Amino acid sequence: MSSPASHDPVRAWAESGIPHLTGRPDGPPLIPPGHAAARARELTDWIRTASAGAVDVDGAALLGERAALTGHRRQGDLTPGGSGRLLPASDGWVAVSCARPDDPLLLGALIESEVTEDDHWPKVAAWLAGHSRADFDERAALLGIAGGGVAHGAAIADAARDALRPNGVPRPVDGLLVVDFSALWAGPLCAHLLGLAGARVVKVETPQRPDGARRGNQDFYRLLHDGHESAVLDPSIAAEREALHRLVAAADIVIEASRPRALRRFGLRAEDFVANGITWLSITAAGRDSHRIGFGDDIAASAGLVAADDAGPMFVGDAIADPLAGLTAAALAMCEPGNGTLWDISMRATVASTLGGQPSPPTRRDGDQWVVDTGSGTVPLDPPRARAGGGGTR
Repeated sequence: MSSPASHDPVRAWAESGIPHLTGRPDGPPLIPPGHAAARARELTDWIRTASAGAVDVDGAALLGERAALTGHRRQGDLTPGGSGRLLPASDGWVAVSCARPDDPLLLGALIESEVTEDDHWPKVAAWLAGHSRADFDERAALLGIAGGGVAHGAAIADAARDALRPNGVPRPVDGLLVVDFSALWAGPLCAHLLGLAGARVVKVETPQRPDGARRGNQDFYRLLHDGHESAVLDPSIAAEREALHRLVAAADIVIEASRPRALRRFGLRAEDFVANGITWLSITAAGRDSHRIGFGDDIAASAGLVAADDAGPMFVGDAIADPLAGLTAAALAMCEPGNGTLWDISMRATVASTLGGQPSPPTRRDGDQWVVDTGSGTVPLDPPRARAGGGGTR
C-alpha cells in the first residue's frame, strides 16, 4: 500500500512527472491545483488490493507515462502534443482540440467561414472573442468538435457530484473475459490494468475504425496492449456481426469508450447485457446522456483543471483526463458487481471531482533540480517516467 505521505496532494503531484508538463515553455514547472495525482494513487491502492498485489503500479506516475515515451514537454496554453489550445472567449476561456484530419473543416463550420490548416486558429480565436463559452459548447456538441468552455466555481461542484469512486468489496478479475471496444488511452489503460490483474482481454476493432493510437507512439501502444488478443470484426457482414454478439454475450466485463449510439448501431445495447450480469464500463467525455466529445487535454481543462499565471490558463499535464478515467474505470471494474452494473464514467466529472483545496505552492530551483515544499518536507519534481513495454496484441 502507498504510505500516507505519498497521498499528500502536493507530494503526489511532485512525484507524478506532471509539473514538468505544466507551465510556460520558458517558465518554471508548476504544481497543478487539486489532488488528481493523490486520487490516482488511491485508485491503484484499490486495484492492488483487489488483485492481491498482482498489479503493483504507481497511479501518480501513470498520469505522465505517455509523455515519458513521446518526449512531450510543457507548452503553456498549447497541449504538449500541440493539437489543442486555450483561447479567450467573451466570458472566459475555451479549450479546443484540432487533432483529427477533418477538424479544420469542423472549425470552419463552427465559425461559418472557410478556413485552411494555416489560418484556422486565428479565425477561431477571432470568433471566440465575440462569443461566450456557452455559445461554443452548444455549437461544438452539434458539430462534434472536441472542446469546451473552461469551468470554474459552481460548474466544478456540479460535475464533481457525479464523479465515481470505488467502494464496497473489491473483487478479483483473474480469469474473467474483458471485451475492449475502446481506443486511444483511457479505455486501453483500464484494459491493461485488468489484464495485469489476470483477466483475458480481447481488443475489438472494426476495419473502418481501427484504434487511432496504432498511428501514435509504438512503445506506448505496446505497453498498454501487451498480451491482449485482437479481433477485427465487420458488423456489416452478418456472420461477423453474429460473432461480435456472441463475444460480448460471453464477456464478464465490457469496456466502451464512445457515445452509446456507436455500439447501438451494431445492435449492442449496454442495458441488455447488464441485465444478464455483465459489468459494462462506459467511458465518455461528459456522460452517456451528453452529446459532447473530447480528448484528454480539452476535457480536463473544461472541467476546470488548469494552471494559471498573469497571461491566462495553461493545460495541466498530457491528456490527464485519459489516465485518470482509465484508472477510475479499472477500479470500478474491481468492485463487487452484484447482478450486473453499468458504470457511466464521465471523464469531465472524474477530473472535476479532484479539484478544490489549498492553493498550489510555488516551485523553486535547488541546484540543478526543481523542488517544492510539501506537508512531508521538501521534495524534488520527478520527470515523467514510463515502465518497460511489452509485445503488443496478438
